[in-house]
Amino acid sequence: MDIPINTFKQRLQRGDTQIGLWLGLAAPYCAELAANAGFDWLLIDGEHAPNDLRSLLGQLQAIAPYPSQAVIRPVIGDTALIKQVLDIGAQTLLVPMVESADQARALVRAMRYPPSGVRGVGSALARASRWNTIPGYLDQADAQMCLLVQIENREGLANLDGICAVEGVDGVFIGPADLSAAMGHRGNPGHPEVQAAIEDAIVRIRQAGKAAGILSADQKLARRYIELGAAFVAVGVDTTVLMRGLQALVGTFKEGKASIAPSGVY
Repeated sequence: MDIPINTFKQRLQRGDTQIGLWLGLAAPYCAELAANAGFDWLLIDGEHAPNDLRSLLGQLQAIAPYPSQAVIRPVIGDTALIKQVLDIGAQTLLVPMVESADQARALVRAMRYPPSGVRGVGSALARASRWNTIPGYLDQADAQMCLLVQIENREGLANLDGICAVEGVDGVFIGPADLSAAMGHRGNPGHPEVQAAIEDAIVRIRQAGKAAGILSADQKLARRYIELGAAFVAVGVDTTVLMRGLQALVGTFKEGKASIAPSGVY
């Protein structure tokens, strides 16, 4: 068989706008529901959701038959962990808390085989290579890897231009929740100071020739980011979508139970 083509990366390179959903329910069945709904990309969260390597694998397998593209956010940008996540078949990673160009360069190397990088070679054990049944996998794999780095504090913003200049970084994602907290507006990513920083970052990312991304469950803000040129935008979180639906349903039958969860980022 041929190596799976990273269509998410292809669309980023074309400048297409891609609409995504955050997955935190940590279950393959739920991931497949989201894939069936028609989102362009689905973020499987290994940082805040209760995922481990096996649950990440199950969700990759559930999404694979659908056009939706899986993106994994590991808990940290650790070289050994990245190796494991790539070996189970992830091709696109969103790495949290990136603060410098040096850190970004190290992540690029972690996602590539030698001599271009330091990814360990164990393809006979890897789903990514279909257990060495993809001819020439080791020579083709690097081209399908897509690295998204997440900027979510003042230091990352200060070093944004340097991070964007790193070859091998495909996209830069702004994390509104942590960024708003770092700027002294915890729980309020809609604060004017935070929004000004986000909009400025999106413009700078685009000027550097990189794809800009963000998560916002606020439809007005999400559309504003798309207008500014954000290329990959997550417009909701599965846990929030479920909670709001459940609360609305119970509220139609039980007095005093009509309170609906706020539509915040998390």
